[in-house]
Amino acid sequence: MRARKLGQTDLRVSELGLGCASWWGRSTFDEATAIRVVHEALDLGVTLFDTGSSYSAGEAEPRLGRALSGRDTAELVIATKAGTYHAGGGRIARDMSPAAVVASAEQSLRQLGLEQLGLLQLHGPSIPELEALAETLMTLKARGLTRAVGLNSFDPAVIEHALGLAAIDTVMIDYNVLRPGREPLIGRAVAAGKGVLAGMPLAMANTLPLLSRIRAPRDIWYLARAMAHHRRDLANGRHFRFLHERPDMTGPQAALTYVLANSGVSAAIFGATRIEHLRENLAATDLVMSDELMRRIRSAQGALTMP
Repeated sequence: MRARKLGQTDLRVSELGLGCASWWGRSTFDEATAIRVVHEALDLGVTLFDTGSSYSAGEAEPRLGRALSGRDTAELVIATKAGTYHAGGGRIARDMSPAAVVASAEQSLRQLGLEQLGLLQLHGPSIPELEALAETLMTLKARGLTRAVGLNSFDPAVIEHALGLAAIDTVMIDYNVLRPGREPLIGRAVAAGKGVLAGMPLAMANTLPLLSRIRAPRDIWYLARAMAHHRRDLANGRHFRFLHERPDMTGPQAALTYVLANSGVSAAIFGATRIEHLRENLAATDLVMSDELMRRIRSAQGALTMP
């Protein structure tokens, strides 16, 4: 597994990271299987694991801690998020106050079984919240609670603002074949010295025909989420069916290869609940985006309906 530098931090991360969230962290998903996925990722060279305190009804973070128990974490970058929390009843609540962010970081360390986080990210902050938390983020690093700080946001204006803040080391951006418009922003982030993590690199499987996505109850759950929150992506995804018809790589591998072809991306983070999918996706680190495939992707991107 190749590694890339994470911005101007002293961290290097595997160019493919495992997202530990959603179905993977839910109590309805067998924990032994979830832990096997993490162990397989470790054995295949993954050094970046991303989770959040509010993910999977608050269960993902402690589950990742149990998966890492007894393993050597010295060379790993464990990333989590603060600013949101599970409030019960399926609700996610927000608290971006300095005290809450510090308390969240301290709780994450306990739940993950770590002495220091690799990366603490604010989960969807507003611009005023970013400004108010700048000193707190610097303090968290000074105390040694985390080696780097960043944010995860789907709002380009928030990301743009963060690029001018010295306290921010990294940004996580939703970047995939359906989001070519993120590329100039990635370029500006790199120019500002920020590490860039690509979230949603597989476009949440929205490039696949709907019925072909359903193999188990978990797939129905993911599809229902896409129908509820990502209808535009489902519509746009039909232009990329060709990714799944190639003889040289699978559709997910093609999607990941596209993201990794952007040298400004430090790592692409995807989720997996099946060992075979994990292995398939991680094999993308050995593939190269051909000029022919990039031309087809660029042509399809010209037909996208943007928000």
